[in-house]
Amino acid sequence: MRSAVTVSLTASAVLAGALFAGQAHAAPAVPPITAPGGFVMNNGTGATLFGKAADTRRSTGSTTKIMTAKVVLAQRGLNLDAKVTIDKAYSDYIVAKNASSARLIVGDKVTVRQLLYGLMLPSGCDAAYALADKFGTGTTRAARVKSFIGKMNDEARKLGMRNTHFDSFDGISNGSNYSTPRDLTKLASSAMKDATFRTVVKTKSTSQKVTTRSGGYRYMSWTNTNKLLSTYSGAIGVKTGSGPQAKYCLVFAATRGNKTVIGAVLGAPSEANRAADVKKLLDYGFAR
Repeated sequence: MRSAVTVSLTASAVLAGALFAGQAHAAPAVPPITAPGGFVMNNGTGATLFGKAADTRRSTGSTTKIMTAKVVLAQRGLNLDAKVTIDKAYSDYIVAKNASSARLIVGDKVTVRQLLYGLMLPSGCDAAYALADKFGTGTTRAARVKSFIGKMNDEARKLGMRNTHFDSFDGISNGSNYSTPRDLTKLASSAMKDATFRTVVKTKSTSQKVTTRSGGYRYMSWTNTNKLLSTYSGAIGVKTGSGPQAKYCLVFAATRGNKTVIGAVLGAPSEANRAADVKKLLDYGFAR
Protein backbone atom coordinates (compact mmCIF):
# COMPACT_ATOMS: atom_id res chain seq x y z
CA MET A 1 0.00 0.00 0.00
CA ARG A 2 2.85 2.37 0.93
CA SER A 3 4.54 1.67 -2.44
CA ALA A 4 1.38 2.55 -4.37
CA VAL A 5 1.02 5.83 -2.50
CA THR A 6 4.66 6.68 -3.17
CA VAL A 7 4.27 5.98 -6.90
CA SER A 8 1.11 8.08 -7.01
CA LEU A 9 2.73 11.01 -5.25
CA THR A 10 5.82 10.80 -7.45
CA ALA A 11 3.73 10.77 -10.63
CA SER A 12 1.76 13.77 -9.40
CA ALA A 13 4.95 15.64 -8.60
CA VAL A 14 6.38 14.91 -12.04
CA LEU A 15 3.14 16.03 -13.71
CA ALA A 16 3.00 19.23 -11.66
CA GLY A 17 6.66 19.94 -12.38
CA ALA A 18 6.15 19.49 -16.09
CA LEU A 19 3.12 21.75 -16.02
CA PHE A 20 5.04 24.41 -14.10
CA ALA A 21 7.99 24.17 -16.49
CA GLY A 22 5.64 24.54 -19.44
CA GLN A 23 4.11 27.65 -17.93
CA ALA A 24 7.52 29.10 -17.08
CA HIS A 25 8.69 28.75 -20.68
CA ALA A 26 5.47 29.79 -22.36
CA ALA A 27 6.01 32.46 -25.01
CA PRO A 28 4.75 35.92 -24.01
CA ALA A 29 1.47 36.96 -25.60
CA VAL A 30 1.79 39.04 -28.76
CA PRO A 31 0.92 42.60 -27.73
CA PRO A 32 -1.90 44.47 -29.47
CA ILE A 33 -0.80 47.87 -30.76
CA THR A 34 -2.83 50.79 -32.05
CA ALA A 35 -0.35 51.65 -34.82
CA PRO A 36 -1.33 50.09 -38.16
CA GLY A 37 2.27 49.08 -38.82
CA GLY A 38 5.06 47.79 -36.62
CA PHE A 39 8.18 45.63 -36.63
CA VAL A 40 10.69 44.49 -34.01
CA MET A 41 13.86 42.47 -34.32
CA ASN A 42 16.79 41.26 -32.25
CA ASN A 43 19.54 43.57 -33.43
CA GLY A 44 22.26 41.06 -32.65
CA THR A 45 20.84 38.11 -34.57
CA GLY A 46 18.49 39.84 -37.01
CA ALA A 47 15.68 37.54 -35.87
CA THR A 48 12.16 38.92 -36.30
CA LEU A 49 10.37 39.25 -32.97
CA PHE A 50 7.16 41.00 -34.06
CA GLY A 51 5.50 42.13 -37.25
CA LYS A 52 2.27 43.88 -38.11
CA ALA A 53 1.85 45.01 -41.72
CA ALA A 54 5.64 45.17 -41.61
CA ASP A 55 6.02 45.56 -45.39
CA THR A 56 3.13 47.95 -46.02
CA ARG A 57 4.32 51.28 -47.40
CA ARG A 58 3.44 54.31 -45.28
CA SER A 59 4.41 57.93 -44.85
CA THR A 60 7.33 58.16 -42.45
CA GLY A 61 7.52 61.80 -41.35
CA SER A 62 10.84 62.79 -39.83
CA THR A 63 12.05 59.23 -39.36
CA THR A 64 13.32 59.97 -42.89
CA LYS A 65 16.09 61.96 -41.20
CA ILE A 66 17.76 58.71 -40.14
CA MET A 67 18.71 58.29 -43.78
CA THR A 68 19.72 61.95 -44.04
CA ALA A 69 22.20 61.41 -41.22
CA LYS A 70 23.40 58.09 -42.61
CA VAL A 71 24.19 59.58 -46.01
CA VAL A 72 26.16 62.41 -44.38
CA LEU A 73 28.12 60.03 -42.16
CA ALA A 74 28.91 57.80 -45.16
CA GLN A 75 30.71 60.61 -47.02
CA ARG A 76 34.30 59.72 -47.85
CA GLY A 77 36.81 61.82 -45.90
CA LEU A 78 34.05 63.38 -43.79
CA ASN A 79 35.19 66.18 -41.49
CA LEU A 80 32.62 66.50 -38.72
CA ASP A 81 34.19 69.78 -37.62
CA ALA A 82 33.88 71.44 -41.04
CA LYS A 83 31.73 74.57 -40.80
CA VAL A 84 28.60 75.28 -42.79
CA THR A 85 27.26 78.83 -43.14
CA ILE A 86 23.54 79.01 -42.49
CA ASP A 87 21.77 80.44 -45.52
CA LYS A 88 18.53 82.41 -45.53
CA ALA A 89 17.02 79.75 -47.81
CA TYR A 90 17.05 77.29 -44.90
CA SER A 91 15.06 79.52 -42.59
CA ASP A 92 12.71 80.57 -45.41
CA TYR A 93 12.01 76.89 -46.02
CA ILE A 94 11.03 76.37 -42.38
CA VAL A 95 8.57 79.26 -42.54
CA ALA A 96 7.09 78.17 -45.87
CA LYS A 97 6.59 74.56 -44.73
CA ASN A 98 5.71 75.35 -41.11
CA ALA A 99 8.34 72.74 -40.34
CA SER A 100 10.12 71.61 -37.19
CA SER A 101 13.25 73.66 -36.65
CA ALA A 102 16.65 73.68 -34.99
CA ARG A 103 16.27 77.49 -34.93
CA LEU A 104 19.45 77.99 -36.93
CA ILE A 105 20.36 81.64 -37.41
CA VAL A 106 21.29 83.05 -40.82
CA GLY A 107 25.00 83.81 -41.08
CA ASP A 108 26.06 81.51 -38.24
CA LYS A 109 28.78 78.99 -38.97
CA VAL A 110 27.75 75.58 -37.65
CA THR A 111 29.81 72.41 -37.80
CA VAL A 112 28.58 69.27 -39.55
CA ARG A 113 28.54 67.51 -36.18
CA GLN A 114 26.36 70.27 -34.71
CA LEU A 115 24.01 70.06 -37.69
CA LEU A 116 23.59 66.35 -36.99
CA TYR A 117 22.49 67.19 -33.44
CA GLY A 118 20.15 69.85 -34.82
CA LEU A 119 18.80 67.30 -37.29
CA MET A 120 18.19 64.42 -34.91
CA LEU A 121 17.28 66.04 -31.57
CA PRO A 122 14.79 68.85 -32.33
CA SER A 123 14.21 67.29 -35.78
CA GLY A 124 15.37 70.44 -37.53
CA CYS A 125 14.31 70.59 -41.16
CA ASP A 126 16.59 73.62 -41.51
CA ALA A 127 19.51 71.42 -40.41
CA ALA A 128 18.41 68.76 -42.92
CA TYR A 129 18.36 71.37 -45.70
CA ALA A 130 21.81 72.63 -44.75
CA LEU A 131 23.24 69.11 -44.81
CA ALA A 132 21.61 68.26 -48.15
CA ASP A 133 22.97 71.49 -49.64
CA LYS A 134 26.43 70.78 -48.23
CA PHE A 135 26.74 67.14 -49.29
CA GLY A 136 24.83 67.09 -52.56
CA THR A 137 26.67 67.80 -55.81
CA GLY A 138 25.83 70.41 -58.43
CA THR A 139 26.23 74.05 -59.32
CA THR A 140 22.88 75.16 -57.92
CA ARG A 141 21.19 74.54 -54.59
CA ALA A 142 18.31 72.74 -56.30
CA ALA A 143 20.75 70.43 -58.08
CA ARG A 144 22.62 69.70 -54.86
CA VAL A 145 19.42 68.86 -53.00
CA LYS A 146 18.26 66.59 -55.83
CA SER A 147 21.65 64.89 -55.80
CA PHE A 148 21.51 64.34 -52.05
CA ILE A 149 18.05 62.77 -52.23
CA GLY A 150 19.43 60.54 -54.97
CA LYS A 151 22.14 59.42 -52.55
CA MET A 152 19.44 58.60 -50.00
CA ASN A 153 17.68 56.34 -52.50
CA ASP A 154 20.97 54.76 -53.58
CA GLU A 155 21.71 53.90 -49.95
CA ALA A 156 18.20 52.46 -49.52
CA ARG A 157 18.81 50.14 -52.47
CA LYS A 158 22.18 49.04 -51.06
CA LEU A 159 20.49 48.15 -47.78
CA GLY A 160 17.78 46.13 -49.52
CA MET A 161 15.00 48.52 -48.51
CA ARG A 162 12.68 47.28 -51.25
CA ASN A 163 9.60 49.19 -50.16
CA THR A 164 11.21 52.59 -49.57
CA HIS A 165 11.50 55.75 -51.62
CA PHE A 166 12.64 59.21 -50.57
CA ASP A 167 11.58 62.41 -52.31
CA SER A 168 12.77 64.80 -49.59
CA PHE A 169 15.70 65.28 -47.25
CA ASP A 170 13.51 65.67 -44.15
CA GLY A 171 10.32 63.64 -44.59
CA ILE A 172 8.10 66.49 -45.76
CA SER A 173 6.76 64.51 -48.67
CA ASN A 174 6.43 65.77 -52.21
CA GLY A 175 4.08 62.90 -52.99
CA SER A 176 6.27 59.80 -52.94
CA ASN A 177 8.18 59.64 -49.65
CA TYR A 178 7.45 56.31 -47.99
CA SER A 179 8.91 53.31 -46.23
CA THR A 180 7.83 50.38 -44.06
CA PRO A 181 8.41 49.31 -40.45
CA ARG A 182 10.75 46.52 -41.61
CA ASP A 183 12.76 48.78 -43.93
CA LEU A 184 13.14 51.52 -41.32
CA THR A 185 14.30 48.96 -38.77
CA LYS A 186 16.87 47.71 -41.27
CA LEU A 187 18.01 51.29 -41.85
CA ALA A 188 18.29 52.07 -38.14
CA SER A 189 20.20 48.86 -37.47
CA SER A 190 22.75 49.84 -40.10
CA ALA A 191 22.95 53.47 -38.94
CA MET A 192 23.54 52.41 -35.34
CA LYS A 193 26.83 50.80 -36.37
CA ASP A 194 28.27 54.32 -36.66
CA ALA A 195 29.64 55.65 -33.35
CA THR A 196 28.77 59.28 -34.11
CA PHE A 197 25.19 58.35 -35.00
CA ARG A 198 24.81 56.32 -31.79
CA THR A 199 26.14 59.19 -29.70
CA VAL A 200 23.81 61.73 -31.28
CA VAL A 201 20.57 59.73 -31.12
CA LYS A 202 20.98 58.73 -27.46
CA THR A 203 21.56 62.34 -26.37
CA LYS A 204 18.62 63.76 -24.40
CA SER A 205 19.72 67.39 -24.69
CA THR A 206 22.76 69.40 -25.68
CA SER A 207 24.12 72.94 -25.77
CA GLN A 208 26.38 73.68 -28.73
CA LYS A 209 28.70 76.66 -29.19
CA VAL A 210 28.42 78.07 -32.71
CA THR A 211 30.21 80.92 -34.47
CA THR A 212 28.16 84.00 -35.36
CA ARG A 213 28.34 86.06 -38.53
CA SER A 214 30.40 88.72 -36.70
CA GLY A 215 32.97 86.20 -35.47
CA GLY A 216 31.60 85.91 -31.95
CA TYR A 217 29.72 82.93 -30.63
CA ARG A 218 26.38 81.84 -29.24
CA TYR A 219 25.02 78.65 -27.67
CA MET A 220 22.30 76.63 -29.33
CA SER A 221 20.31 74.38 -27.00
CA TRP A 222 18.44 71.37 -28.37
CA THR A 223 16.24 68.78 -26.66
CA ASN A 224 15.52 65.37 -28.14
CA THR A 225 11.92 64.83 -29.27
CA ASN A 226 12.36 61.13 -28.44
CA LYS A 227 10.90 60.94 -24.92
CA LEU A 228 11.55 57.21 -24.83
CA LEU A 229 15.11 58.05 -23.79
CA SER A 230 13.78 59.29 -20.45
CA THR A 231 10.89 56.89 -19.96
CA TYR A 232 12.21 53.45 -20.89
CA SER A 233 15.16 51.82 -19.16
CA GLY A 234 17.90 50.99 -21.65
CA ALA A 235 16.57 53.18 -24.50
CA ILE A 236 19.36 54.29 -26.85
CA GLY A 237 17.48 55.96 -29.75
CA VAL A 238 16.45 56.46 -32.49
CA LYS A 239 14.05 59.00 -34.14
CA THR A 240 10.51 60.32 -33.91
CA GLY A 241 8.32 61.31 -36.83
CA SER A 242 4.90 62.89 -37.24
CA GLY A 243 2.69 64.65 -39.74
CA PRO A 244 -0.81 64.82 -41.20
CA GLN A 245 -0.24 61.69 -43.30
CA ALA A 246 2.38 59.95 -41.18
CA LYS A 247 0.45 60.38 -37.90
CA TYR A 248 2.86 59.40 -35.10
CA CYS A 249 5.93 57.29 -35.85
CA LEU A 250 8.96 56.13 -33.92
CA VAL A 251 12.02 54.14 -34.83
CA PHE A 252 13.32 52.83 -31.52
CA ALA A 253 16.13 50.84 -29.93
CA ALA A 254 16.97 49.72 -26.41
CA THR A 255 19.67 47.59 -24.82
CA ARG A 256 19.41 45.46 -21.69
CA GLY A 257 22.28 43.19 -20.76
CA ASN A 258 23.72 41.81 -23.97
CA LYS A 259 20.50 42.15 -25.98
CA THR A 260 19.49 45.06 -28.20
CA VAL A 261 15.94 45.25 -29.50
CA ILE A 262 15.26 47.56 -32.44
CA GLY A 263 12.10 48.35 -34.37
CA ALA A 264 9.59 50.83 -35.71
CA VAL A 265 5.94 51.80 -35.44
CA LEU A 266 4.24 53.84 -38.15
CA GLY A 267 0.91 55.64 -38.13
CA ALA A 268 -0.01 55.57 -34.43
CA PRO A 269 -3.12 57.73 -33.85
CA SER A 270 -1.56 59.87 -31.10
CA GLU A 271 1.71 60.55 -29.32
CA ALA A 272 0.39 58.72 -26.24
CA ASN A 273 -0.60 55.70 -28.34
CA ARG A 274 2.83 55.70 -29.97
CA ALA A 275 4.57 55.68 -26.59
CA ALA A 276 2.36 52.88 -25.26
CA ASP A 277 2.84 50.80 -28.42
CA VAL A 278 6.61 51.08 -28.33
CA LYS A 279 6.87 50.16 -24.65
CA LYS A 280 4.71 47.08 -25.26
CA LEU A 281 6.87 46.03 -28.19
CA LEU A 282 10.13 46.54 -26.34
CA ASP A 283 8.88 44.58 -23.32
CA TYR A 284 7.74 41.84 -25.67
CA GLY A 285 11.06 41.88 -27.53
CA PHE A 286 13.09 41.52 -24.35
CA ALA A 287 10.81 38.74 -23.08
CA ARG A 288 11.27 36.67 -26.26
